[in-house]
Amino acid sequence: MENAIEVTDLTKRYGSITAVDGVTFSVARGEFYALLGPNGAGKTTTIRMLTGLTKPTSGTAKVAGKDCISETLAVKQRIGVVSEVSNMYNEMSAWNNLMFIGELYGVDKSNRIDRAKKLLEALQLYERRNDRLLTYSKGMKRRVRIVAALLHHPEVLFLDEPTSGLDVQSSRLIRSVVRELNREGVTVFLTTHYIDEADQLCRRVAIIRQGKIVVEGSPEKLKSSLQGDHVVEISFLRDAPDIEKHLRADATVKEVTKRGDKYEIHTTSPAIVIEKAVQLAVSNGLEIVSMNTKQPTLEDVFVKYTGLDAIQVERMESLRPVKTGGQHG
Repeated sequence: MENAIEVTDLTKRYGSITAVDGVTFSVARGEFYALLGPNGAGKTTTIRMLTGLTKPTSGTAKVAGKDCISETLAVKQRIGVVSEVSNMYNEMSAWNNLMFIGELYGVDKSNRIDRAKKLLEALQLYERRNDRLLTYSKGMKRRVRIVAALLHHPEVLFLDEPTSGLDVQSSRLIRSVVRELNREGVTVFLTTHYIDEADQLCRRVAIIRQGKIVVEGSPEKLKSSLQGDHVVEISFLRDAPDIEKHLRADATVKEVTKRGDKYEIHTTSPAIVIEKAVQLAVSNGLEIVSMNTKQPTLEDVFVKYTGLDAIQVERMESLRPVKTGGQHG
């Protein structure tokens, strides 16, 4: 069966800067695929080439069986795109925006009404459909744009940072609706800074660094590639001087990271680390609140292949929403 996305040696240069450097990958029809990478790695540029917004410098790309360069219009008719940049009219109601966009896509009136109603209900916006977009929160606007991208039943849905900076409710609704669309057969191509989001949603993940894909595979396969590494997580009732220095002292320890009140110790021998942590607690009069071992995560894979440390990844994900609502944003 033909792949939904087929990319070979795709390259994009801006003068002396190479934004995307000869990437090759394919996405099967009905697959949920994520492209992960730090800022400036080439994620958005890749999506822009695949959706006909940017012409590649070299290489080839096909989406839904159509060439992204020579058949750009045919590609656009078969895809839906949700990015952080809006192409909707704030002075118009959500409903009028959707009816206008549906007409542009050639969706007949009956179908676009039925489709818009169903999707707005799924994203909990139907009761607000007649309100102008300028009264919507950032999360609500993003949800309307997802409806707009789906009105014409696209074969492939491109999501470029779909939950970036959104409230918890909007993020959960978006993930739920997109997951269900994928179950119905829609191919989804996702870029996100939220590594756990990709872990939850995707069948396969690629990590891009400096314009090149450095690793690709299922989340579980990528995690299993780090099975030589283990993480011991420990929390003390109080801190003591030089505690991180003492935790790093053993030769089996690769890295120590403090997150909140917990220390994450990356090691090749968790048994030795646990024994020495207990000795450290006894000798310093510290009480251990909790201690457990964890398997490698997709974030650990990301850290390994991007060269970022865990603190940089935490900063990269710092827009993870913590609020639960609000009407404006």
